[in-house]
Amino acid sequence: MGMPLELQTLIVTKGKEQRIEDNLFVLEKEGYRLYPIDIPLEVKRTLQSEASGQAVVKKLELANNRTIITYELISLHSTN
Repeated sequence: MGMPLELQTLIVTKGKEQRIEDNLFVLEKEGYRLYPIDIPLEVKRTLQSEASGQAVVKKLELANNRTIITYELISLHSTN
């Protein structure tokens, strides 16, 4: 039996990110998704929107058909 898995090259928040402290955020997504750790990725609010910044994934958790990533925002392109 296979497990559906997506490989991600950017972080799409849809406004559901939660700030933990300063530039550290946590985001929960449905399904299993793999993100590269310690490599800068673009952050977008939606898939079609402009990149709002760059972040580095610090922690990745996969459980119960959910993916939780903790990421650090390393640069901000826009405040919107």
